[in-house]
Amino acid sequence: MPRPTVARVDLDALRHNYTLACEKAGTARAMAVVKADGYGHGIAAVAGALANLAPKYAVACLEEARAIRAAGLAQPVVLLQGVHQPGDLAECRERAFEPVLHSAEQLEWLAGAGTPPAFWLKVNSGMNRLGFGPGDLLAVVSGLGVASSRPALQGFVTHFACADDPDSPMTDAQTAAFVSATMPWPELMRSVGNSAAHFRPGQPLFDWSRPGIMLYGGSPVLGKTGPELGLRPVMRLEAPLMATRWLKPGDSVGYGAVWTATVETRMGMVAVGYGDGYPRHAGTGTPAAVGGQRISLIGRVSMDMLAVDLSAAPDARTGDAVELWGDTVPIDEVAGHAGTISYELMTGVTARVPRLYSGN
Repeated sequence: MPRPTVARVDLDALRHNYTLACEKAGTARAMAVVKADGYGHGIAAVAGALANLAPKYAVACLEEARAIRAAGLAQPVVLLQGVHQPGDLAECRERAFEPVLHSAEQLEWLAGAGTPPAFWLKVNSGMNRLGFGPGDLLAVVSGLGVASSRPALQGFVTHFACADDPDSPMTDAQTAAFVSATMPWPELMRSVGNSAAHFRPGQPLFDWSRPGIMLYGGSPVLGKTGPELGLRPVMRLEAPLMATRWLKPGDSVGYGAVWTATVETRMGMVAVGYGDGYPRHAGTGTPAAVGGQRISLIGRVSMDMLAVDLSAAPDARTGDAVELWGDTVPIDEVAGHAGTISYELMTGVTARVPRLYSGN
């Protein structure tokens, strides 16, 4: 019998979160961001579950776009990193992939590509990763003088650096820079809205928003969990309680003996560890749950197992399923204890953990 450590994926919750993104987007349409294997949930299953809702998908790279076509889905797919070699543009044209071009080199490839694919231009409004500076945009668009290139230009994309922080003025500054830079082309589309932007009062999302982490139930806003924003958790990571024992005062647990019992404590071992993608830096006090009762980790996380204090769950027995994150324990809370973000936890669940789907 296989080890019953699994990631349960609720596709109804995914659809709920996408619908909420559409409501938050107002008049903008929402392209579903399914990069990084659908944020670790399985790109084919995630994209398929949204097939009757999402008019467009967004991914990082060509390989992910191909996975969407392999799943039998025909919606246009935006490639947020553009393309990595000239020959990719022909495939984009043939398969309705829309690269976001961000460099002079990519524009040179475009000029030599014959009939170009539909494409977008990335505007560097202040995040300073990729894109053309606002002051350069007029020359960039004018340089697309080839008759076949100009009609293929869909519009402009930018990305916010601090939209997760309601107190940061940077998002307003980036929005103003983007609006000013793209003003000469009101007929073209614009896209700025990452997940966090959906929750900023008064934030314009223009023509297309790009919900990502919020689709999967993770919070894009500092100081908030997904459920506090009306999002439903899509992934429930669970593993069996494989053993229990009573520890006496003075007994320690695990590598480094970093936790020692001060009172008699019932301890349980759970069959999950950093080899499954559970964060090694989630230490003592990180929440988990069994039978709907919240419990906490003790000691260090090992590759294949971790220890929990069962004092708050006296009825727990060997074989019971322990929730590492899900409905009872928000993934954002676990991420906070581990010094990371929910994005990393979701995408870090390894291939040896089966994804089990419901709500299809």
